[in-house]
Amino acid sequence: MKIKRLRIGVFLMAVFGGLQLLSAQKAPQFGKASIDKLIEGMTPEEKAILLVGPGMPGYAGLVPLEGEPDVRVLGQAGGNDKIDRLGIPETVFADGPAGLRIQPKRQNNPNTFYATAFPVGTSLASTWNIDLIKSVGKAMGEEVKEYGVDVLLAPALNIHRNPLNGRNFEYYSEDPLVAGKIASAYIQGIQSNNVGTSIKHFAANNQETNRLAVNAHITERAMREIYLRGFEIAIKESEPWTVMTAYNKINGNYASASNDLLTTILREEWGYKGLVMTDWFGGYPGFESILEEGSVSDVVAQINAGNDLLMPGTEAQREVLAKAIEDGTINEAAVNASLRRILEYLQKTPTTNKYKYSNKPDLKAHAEVARKAAAEGMVLLKNDNNALPFTKKSETIAVFGDHSYSFIAGGTGSGDVNEAYSISLLEGLNNAGYTVDKELQDLYEPFVAKAVENENKRREAVGLLADNKRLPEMLLNTDLVASKAKSSAIAVITLGRNSGEQFDRKIDDDFYLGQDEVKLINTVSKAFHAEGKKVVVILNIGGVIETASWKDKVDAILLAWQPGQEGGNSVADVFSGVVNPSGKLTMTFPIDYNHHASAANWLGVPVEKPTDVYYKEGIYVGYRYFNTFDVEISYSFGYGKSYTSFEYGDIKLNQTTFNDQIEVSVKVTNTGNMEGKEVVQVYVSAPANLVDKPLEELKAFGKTKTLKPGKSETLKFILKAKDLASFVDEQSAWIAEKGTYTVKVGASSEDIKAKKEFLILSDITAEKVNNTFDLDVEMSTLKN
Repeated sequence: MKIKRLRIGVFLMAVFGGLQLLSAQKAPQFGKASIDKLIEGMTPEEKAILLVGPGMPGYAGLVPLEGEPDVRVLGQAGGNDKIDRLGIPETVFADGPAGLRIQPKRQNNPNTFYATAFPVGTSLASTWNIDLIKSVGKAMGEEVKEYGVDVLLAPALNIHRNPLNGRNFEYYSEDPLVAGKIASAYIQGIQSNNVGTSIKHFAANNQETNRLAVNAHITERAMREIYLRGFEIAIKESEPWTVMTAYNKINGNYASASNDLLTTILREEWGYKGLVMTDWFGGYPGFESILEEGSVSDVVAQINAGNDLLMPGTEAQREVLAKAIEDGTINEAAVNASLRRILEYLQKTPTTNKYKYSNKPDLKAHAEVARKAAAEGMVLLKNDNNALPFTKKSETIAVFGDHSYSFIAGGTGSGDVNEAYSISLLEGLNNAGYTVDKELQDLYEPFVAKAVENENKRREAVGLLADNKRLPEMLLNTDLVASKAKSSAIAVITLGRNSGEQFDRKIDDDFYLGQDEVKLINTVSKAFHAEGKKVVVILNIGGVIETASWKDKVDAILLAWQPGQEGGNSVADVFSGVVNPSGKLTMTFPIDYNHHASAANWLGVPVEKPTDVYYKEGIYVGYRYFNTFDVEISYSFGYGKSYTSFEYGDIKLNQTTFNDQIEVSVKVTNTGNMEGKEVVQVYVSAPANLVDKPLEELKAFGKTKTLKPGKSETLKFILKAKDLASFVDEQSAWIAEKGTYTVKVGASSEDIKAKKEFLILSDITAEKVNNTFDLDVEMSTLKN
């Protein structure tokens, strides 16, 4: 299926007729006249042009049709339209979030315009390193600016409600604090270049299946504590230039037309002043309707709710909106407020400020940033008997698995990047000076090349709606593997998974390993262990997979994620010990998919094409569920091993009775033999008299600097009343209940090093809010 080109020529011809009547008048000019004068001087048609995008010429490599305007950046996702009479310029939006998504080739131009493929969201979040994320954002933002783009459509920070969400690789965590803090750092880094971001998808975009029409039934408490809290943190801390609304409905209302979401919460409660835009074609009842001639979302409801810019925009939307403005059937104050926010956005863009972009960002320097970030985001899940690091570079490594030879840099869809190169694991090991078994390499490379070719042909034949399928593993002769176990010092197996926009992942042969993968692990492990040699598994994945059934068969597991274009080099850095792994999980790895609290209510009903999904697990998402209900897991939230060891000491609270805020401090000492970093996590258990609560919740985290053996660092954390509070629906308030609170400082949600208690003498109303998100159906939720 090809993307339909949406042109606005007919509409503009009608507009030009009206403008002739104004030609004798001197029009107010953008940048000279006040915003009020500009709005006052606009015709209804011009207002509609500014509020509705110009379509998608040049998107994803499409060349504009004859008569359509040229695009500044081929591959751009869109932008606002210009109005020449008023001097209003067009600006450029481009996809993210693992790097700038533009086309590398342009018509009549011999140059290439590659962008850096940075690690995916799950990888970045697993660093737990705010300063590092800012450096990634700064590098990414330089590419945005130097390629002539005004806004990067990122970050994406929806919650990992379920491990099968096809876009979890773009998102950060099952925990809103982690998601919010990582997104905030990412935004600050990008916007330090005086370009914009678009935080998305606001809100509760937690599945891809029927995402344009599905109605998510969610309680107000779950919305505020889980699905909005990360957005609240990031928006208040970093002030993104724009917010992108989600496709889905929330309790019967499209997110893009929800007054509760966009006006009451975002603007009135959070104080957000920036621009809100729809996701592309947001507010339509389904994908099919987008392709229908003249189809249109509920434009009036979207603008009235506070959705300023409709993207990518259609002629039909403009016609409906212009007529509503002229007839007075739309809220004039809402229209003018949206126009003001768009014009205020335009005032600060590189385009308006006539920035002379170079088309030459420092890609070499940015590749180094990507390499460092990917290595720091890797999580060492297992390392029995110090299987890693492997330092014997003169000895042969037997490298198995398709994805050792075809490493996955990042996910598909709008999260993809057109990078100049991608370093495979094989290349990374070679670059690091390792010796790789040549016979295995000669067997795998043509097999993998053919498998990749077949998959590319399949995707091309299906077109835009092609889902992701993993490569089939090559069947190995047991005698061959046995011979490699004798001649090689260690075995490495890479398992890969990919996913992307429009499709959710599958349970079988995706979350769970395929039988070919199981056989590969069994065959290699049996042969190498018979020779007293070790087996290392590299996980080249974007989200959670099942590990419990096979992790005891191997000696080490390194979760490399989808680490961007320098991925193979980053893995080699950790594999060799040049970098000590310090990444930790920002989501739980369950033993069984069905142990997940959301599994019973995942995609909704009806099964074939769900129109309704019920968030019956309420606030019990991820570790909040597993820990509270004592469900055994494979790897816990916050978990990650190191090549060295750390001791937690001198854990203190600055007071035992809460007064405005409380300080938690902990001294971390490297007690091992290698330098490294440690992530410290602060959990709190709270009284549960007004409402039920999880066993504990993450309230703060920090990461040490690199500590040499024997060296220490003291980390300090401030907890305020809002941090300790839960949302009490009956009072429409965030309340920190009176009673005893337990602070748990640890290396993961299950590895608590010490506990301290403090007292709140009386209930504290940290924040009074409005009553929002009334359920449109009766629904009971999980309680502790």
